[in-house]
Amino acid sequence: MSATRGRVPRRTVLRYSLICLALLIVLANVLGERSAASDADVAGPVPGSALEALAGLKVAGPASGTDFSRTAFGGAWTDADGDGCDVRDDVLARDLSNATFSTHGDPCRVRTGTLVDPYTGEALVFHRGLDAAGSVTVDHVVPLLDAWHTGARAWDDGARERFANDPLNLLAADEGATRAKDARDASAWLPPDHASRCPYVARQIAVKSVYGLAVTPAESDAMAAVLRDCPSEPLPRG
Repeated sequence: MSATRGRVPRRTVLRYSLICLALLIVLANVLGERSAASDADVAGPVPGSALEALAGLKVAGPASGTDFSRTAFGGAWTDADGDGCDVRDDVLARDLSNATFSTHGDPCRVRTGTLVDPYTGEALVFHRGLDAAGSVTVDHVVPLLDAWHTGARAWDDGARERFANDPLNLLAADEGATRAKDARDASAWLPPDHASRCPYVARQIAVKSVYGLAVTPAESDAMAAVLRDCPSEPLPRG
């Protein structure tokens, strides 16, 4: 066989060389993306995020004892910010759209409005004095019983009353969903509307951060699982 017949055409060599080069470029891009993702994991949570704040919470089992009493948290619906309106009406005015107010000498009193429920995602109509008002209540996002077992038992009466009337820990919400939630933490209850879970958990973490409350191991795991879908979810401020 002659040397000429066994020679690979130059055009073929060039074609295979270009294919190999293209494959190397693709491989380099893939490895670069994986490296960037790895670097992001090492960098940790986004500053100011709920995930970052969760890492700073104390993890501990709930305190034992059955001596909880609602009266330990003082009177309901005080004028928390000194604006002359009780906190229940402040929260309704904050959370309802198209809110209207009393025309009978009580400008604080919310009369009607529409709520996009933070637990179910449904639109609810609020009308004070009618049966429809029963569908909207003001909920403690971190339940008082949960707070009692994770740190509030050691507080003085004034601190507990401030906690129970802090707008950060209050949301206008569907009464049925609130009853289903009861005093359960995030390991036992989450909003049925999946889109509501990230802001709900973020608010719980914000409250527990401000007041130095602990989370149980199961609660911490449940919160982290929710925040995996929204790692940059910010902490609410009020």
